[in-house]
Amino acid sequence: MKIKLAAVALASAVVFAGCGSNNNEADNAKEASANAEQQVSKVENWDEITGQYRQFALDQTDMLVAETDKFVQAVKSGKVEEAKSLYAPTRMYYERIEPIAEALGDLDPNIDARENDVEEKDWRGFHRIEQALWVNNTTAGAEDYASQLLDDTKTLRALIETVEVEPSLLVTGAVELLNEVSSSKVTGEEERYSHTDLYDFAANVEGAKKIYELLKAELNKQDADLEAQIGTSFDNLDQALAAYKSGDGYVSYLDLKEEDTKKLSQLLDALAEPLSQMGTILGA
Repeated sequence: MKIKLAAVALASAVVFAGCGSNNNEADNAKEASANAEQQVSKVENWDEITGQYRQFALDQTDMLVAETDKFVQAVKSGKVEEAKSLYAPTRMYYERIEPIAEALGDLDPNIDARENDVEEKDWRGFHRIEQALWVNNTTAGAEDYASQLLDDTKTLRALIETVEVEPSLLVTGAVELLNEVSSSKVTGEEERYSHTDLYDFAANVEGAKKIYELLKAELNKQDADLEAQIGTSFDNLDQALAAYKSGDGYVSYLDLKEEDTKKLSQLLDALAEPLSQMGTILGA
């Protein structure tokens, strides 16, 4: 993993910084290397932390299955407006745990592929139904896709029950969630028909924040300044997102101006940089 390599690079950097032209400097280098290894976290409660994240993923998937069932019933009953109202809130449960879903074979494209991400014959899932609801304003023809979607979310739930969560998944997962936001949510590319991108944006950030909260105590032991910087960056992003709240949800992406997306992008960058350092500090 890149993050494991980063930890090694940290130790190596200290070694080379201490190297010189005589034996004393070589001894100093060895000592510096040993100190660096001690600085790389010996987290003793990884099992507890990964267990808590696994439970979080299970809880989110339980809600995903339950809410997808409601969404699917609305689609199969031809209730277009009800299905539209359920679409974005239901997807948030998936978006919070997307890294673990992406690690489970074809489930992510089956559930979350956008048009042209896969071959036409293989395109199914939320976005296929999104197109029917917002472009065609009908559920006609989407019934089978709805049934497949519910089956896929149930399969996801069953697989998460058995998956072993590695520490590296948490650290890389937090960064991947922010990458998801930067690459498709803040640009409006994810929800190209419904323009409900801010729901996905918020859910990805919440998923990353959950990982940070689970690692916060250990991170604080290793680097209190970094932990505080990450916490402040999350607070700043949360505050900015709150400005786009509308009832229990968020405004349409179409309501955002260029300065809005620029501000959100800058706040994402300010968070992503320190968040990417967690793996080095924690030795994950």
